[in-house]
Amino acid sequence: MDNARPKTRRRDPRSQSPVESSADELAAGSEHDEAERRRASWNAQKNFTPQRPNTKERRYRETESPDELAINADEYWRSSRNRRSPSPIHRPEDLSSREGRSQDESDSLGGDRTSNEGAGHAAILDGSMSDRDSNPVPSVAGPPPKPEHLNYREKFVLRGHLRGVSAVQFSPDCSMIASAGADAAVKVWDTATGRLIYTFEGHLAGISTIAWSPDGQWIASGSDDKTIRFWNVTTGRAHTKNFIGHHNYVYQMAFAPKGNILVSGSYDEAVFMWDVRRARVMRSLPAHSDPVAGIDVVHDGTLIVSCGLDGLVRVWDTHSGQCLRTLVYEDSPPATCVKFSPNGKYILAWTLDGCVRMWNYVEGRVVKTFQGHVNVKYSLSGCFGFYGQPGVEYSPPLSFAVSGSEDGAILCWDLVSKNILQRIEGHTDAVLGVHSGKLNSQRLLVSCGLDKTVRVWEEVFENQGQDDSPTGSGSFAEPMQNGISDNDGDGDDAMADAPPDPSTATTPAEDVMTT
Repeated sequence: MDNARPKTRRRDPRSQSPVESSADELAAGSEHDEAERRRASWNAQKNFTPQRPNTKERRYRETESPDELAINADEYWRSSRNRRSPSPIHRPEDLSSREGRSQDESDSLGGDRTSNEGAGHAAILDGSMSDRDSNPVPSVAGPPPKPEHLNYREKFVLRGHLRGVSAVQFSPDCSMIASAGADAAVKVWDTATGRLIYTFEGHLAGISTIAWSPDGQWIASGSDDKTIRFWNVTTGRAHTKNFIGHHNYVYQMAFAPKGNILVSGSYDEAVFMWDVRRARVMRSLPAHSDPVAGIDVVHDGTLIVSCGLDGLVRVWDTHSGQCLRTLVYEDSPPATCVKFSPNGKYILAWTLDGCVRMWNYVEGRVVKTFQGHVNVKYSLSGCFGFYGQPGVEYSPPLSFAVSGSEDGAILCWDLVSKNILQRIEGHTDAVLGVHSGKLNSQRLLVSCGLDKTVRVWEEVFENQGQDDSPTGSGSFAEPMQNGISDNDGDGDDAMADAPPDPSTATTPAEDVMTT
């Protein structure tokens, strides 16, 4: 270690004195010259002020010139404080910047610093700041409160059907409403005004189901006359071909997302996949051992779900036609309707034991069971919906399930708590169908029933006025009010790890609505 070469420090050549030169350089002159050189060096050192090199040529060194550190310490630290960049937070009293304080004062202030800083953090967390602070830190608002109930009120009563109305549905853009029933007629209504636009007639028996094409140009209707017919809402005319193939009543239908395939279920216990362009059957699935009462297609068109009066719910692969999953509840009550959640992860199933169950069909278990409505006789249907204050974003979105009831009510359940958010009264007989939609940021529901009416409901908030005058009569209804609020879609978010008992499942809704 003694033989190790000492580290050399690079110096500014202009500040290098002859004293710091090497021995070889000093030995080159005479002793007189050396004495003169030393004397000159000491004199030069007294009057010499080292110059800082050009910043562009400056290199990193361990320290600056010793002369910079020879200044008074107090003056150095005061100058260093002046060189600090200004803080974005205004500090009226900076303890470190106060001058002329005694050591006792400094010690006493230093002893309180911890408690003062703690109080400052508490003030920020509480959202309160000192009066001395001219720029208080804004408090972070908590999540918006979750509404405990819905407030849908009747907007229109659409009259025109001569017998019970079995099916109703918003168009894809919610600008129109299609309804059909036992009078074998399909009626199209304007959502904004309630005006009757078209009445399509041609079926020879009652109509149980209708479906809008994804582009909103066609309405398909399935009838007890065993046929499916298409109606063009642009021209007001029927398609030239009837879809013939089922051997019994056509009971439920759904379009694939591209509109090129129509899936139908029938009392002949089969599920048909139709080529819409050619108006012929592509594939027949021997789905159930009893009439097929419910059909739906997932949002990407890859899966089909069907249910039957045999109590089974089956999931099919669209491409191969294979049954991928069979869902069976313990007592196998007859299933009358099925709906995929908007993200396709869950299935909502209606059964004739007065329950609506949500299935995680991948795991083959029920994650939610909704009760409170009456359903022991008719094939009821419903859907998903969103709720919450307009303009407020909820994470995850607040969602509900909605269904008709045989006692004339419409029930909306929160998907998380399973509580009834609203029981909507208005129909005088069984409500067979309910659909949700959104028009111009206004959340709407439409329902139909055995009382021969179609009713439109709008969500009203506390800051909106409401006219409680009776609705109009005749072939169309007059609006009850002009102002409307926000929207509703078709679905919700559902579940993570739910208990196996469907009656006690309380897991939070997470992703039924999002894809």
